[in-house]
Amino acid sequence: MNIARRELMVGLAGLSLATVLANPRLARAAAAGLETVSLTTEGGKTVSAALALPAAAPAPAVMLVHEWWGLNDQIKSVAAELAKLGYLALAIDLFAGQVAKTPDEAKALIGGVDAAVATDTVKSWVSWLKKDARATGKVATIGWCFGGGWSLNASLAVPVDGTIVYYGNVAKQAAELGPLVGPVLGHFAEKDQWINRAMVDGFAAEMKTAGKTLEAHWYDADHAFANPTGGRYDEADAALAWQRTTEFLKRTIG
Repeated sequence: MNIARRELMVGLAGLSLATVLANPRLARAAAAGLETVSLTTEGGKTVSAALALPAAAPAPAVMLVHEWWGLNDQIKSVAAELAKLGYLALAIDLFAGQVAKTPDEAKALIGGVDAAVATDTVKSWVSWLKKDARATGKVATIGWCFGGGWSLNASLAVPVDGTIVYYGNVAKQAAELGPLVGPVLGHFAEKDQWINRAMVDGFAAEMKTAGKTLEAHWYDADHAFANPTGGRYDEADAALAWQRTTEFLKRTIG
């Protein structure tokens, strides 16, 4: 590591997550500090992910699922931040290394996702985290938009200790929610035209019927309000959601 690079990494330690995410150069530097790991899934597919290691081990683990853009520097930066907070943070990839630059590209990538393959991938990575010697066995999932839906899907596919959904698809029936073990934290936006009140209120009712725990928060914002690189970013609401996220992680996985 050259001197300039080392100084940049030291400087990152004192910056807020929002500051890093909003600056492509800082996000790229934070992302570069992650380790690429691979596994062969239960279904026989080779997949890779980006791993951020905390200062001390064993540590509770968090599996991150990316937005429709793919596993980019932004998501890797969030993993780096979680590692700073003491978590073994694994940012998985459901797009096989592809990262979208435009909404049309992102839509195409989502359209190419095979639900069975994605389920196999999330299950395999959660199992990997539970068994890793650097982890305590406690695992939570977190995702945004496309990844928010898959954070929930992962928790339905394999037991985890907590699930965090940022404005992700939660259109589930009570009968589907039986496998859910840990509580769910949801961040939703009042102005969101897709992940709207009707969907989320329906989900809350189904969770209650299934006897599951949901903590849902609403923000006077729009979809993707926690993404500083987008036009819908809401700094205050993003900060509040992140505070609630970290508090939830402390309660559920330590």
